Amino acid sequence: MGLGELLDTIDGHVPIEPWRFTDTELANLVPALSASIHTLESIRIRLLTEAVERAIPQGRGANGAAAWLNNLTTSTSLRSAIRTAKLAAALTTDAGVAAAYHAGRISGDDAVLIISFLERPPTGMPEEAAAASRDYLIDTAAGGDTRDVRRAIARLEHIFDTDHTSAAEDVARNEFYASTSLNGRMAIKGDVDAETAEMLLAALSPLAAPHPNAATGDRDTRSAAQRRADAFAEILRRYLDSATGPTEGGDRPHLSVHINAADLIDHHTDTCAPNAADLSDPEQPQPDRLAYRQLFENTETGWMPWMGPLTVRSTRRLACDCVRTTIVLDEDGCPVDRGRTTRVVSKRLRKVVAARDHGCAFPGCGRPESWCDAHHVHHWVDGGPTDLDNLVLLCRFHHRLMHHTDWDVVMGTDRHPWFIPPAGIDPRRQPIPAHGRASPVAA
Repeated sequence: MGLGELLDTIDGHVPIEPWRFTDTELANLVPALSASIHTLESIRIRLLTEAVERAIPQGRGANGAAAWLNNLTTSTSLRSAIRTAKLAAALTTDAGVAAAYHAGRISGDDAVLIISFLERPPTGMPEEAAAASRDYLIDTAAGGDTRDVRRAIARLEHIFDTDHTSAAEDVARNEFYASTSLNGRMAIKGDVDAETAEMLLAALSPLAAPHPNAATGDRDTRSAAQRRADAFAEILRRYLDSATGPTEGGDRPHLSVHINAADLIDHHTDTCAPNAADLSDPEQPQPDRLAYRQLFENTETGWMPWMGPLTVRSTRRLACDCVRTTIVLDEDGCPVDRGRTTRVVSKRLRKVVAARDHGCAFPGCGRPESWCDAHHVHHWVDGGPTDLDNLVLLCRFHHRLMHHTDWDVVMGTDRHPWFIPPAGIDPRRQPIPAHGRASPVAA
């Protein structure tokens, strides 16, 4: 079977059975498919660039190319969409690198590295050396190993280094990445100047020192990396406890978790109090803890605005030392608390709206609540009240979108917001449920 036949099979939605291929067919098809994938991605990049120039993503209610790609299909993760959008934007800045990428000479990662270097070259590199440096890096990337490109960039930085600002002291190069992983954790990566690094290490050092077990006296079994991670968490905890940071979304920085009260209250395994079994008469048989009811009823989890789900056990642990805000919900999960009829949304009313919307409610968005404004569905100047049934959380982009385009938002019978697209997007103007209330849709 050749590549053409294989692609026809894919178009016909016929299942592929790899075991049917001969060794020769596999050896030929895998490289051919890889080249075709690059070609298709190159075409997608070109089309995406044109769509961005025509402002098509914004016209469909997305706040950028990445959000639009993410909403088009469930097979494109937000991380992958951001990566594709960044590559498309980068290729518009350098025709030479773009030509090499579209010709299949270099990968997308190599293209981003080369363009990043050319956009921020060493201070000692003359403008006339840019073209030769680009060609040198493209030829290096053609070998297929991104590590070689990094080494070539480091070599050029050393060649053109000057006495102005050294790389170790250049704060313009500072970068910090915090990416949510598929398993709900976060990968942190950064590149900072020497002074910032010194502050970080000075803060980590005393907190990352090994400490013997207080109960047994045994040595600390944590690795150095684990101790540094614990120290980093302690620094963040102390900063948030100090309440000295600037306000965002009307509140000081803090850790916020939403959870149903029924799941928070656990009479069987209270992490804050001694185990009930330890306090009972050992001669008496322990009662049935209704494990099956607990198994099937405690199905909810806590929810953090930035990171998403948190187990009930961890939420109960945080509840041992926290400020709790009680919000009563109806059968549709909508708060029944109301705010007073004033134009300004109070902190308590904002928390009530956040408990319902969990961030930007616009379909396919979901930005954290601290990045959002409380939008009046029926405008205040037109007599709209400031209460739960007339407010919806929207990020800055989608707040402007609702005020300056033909998008509309209404409150449904479930007391949750529903969004109505312009006729240019959907001639029937069918309402779309809020983010998180249904499967992602192409806005």
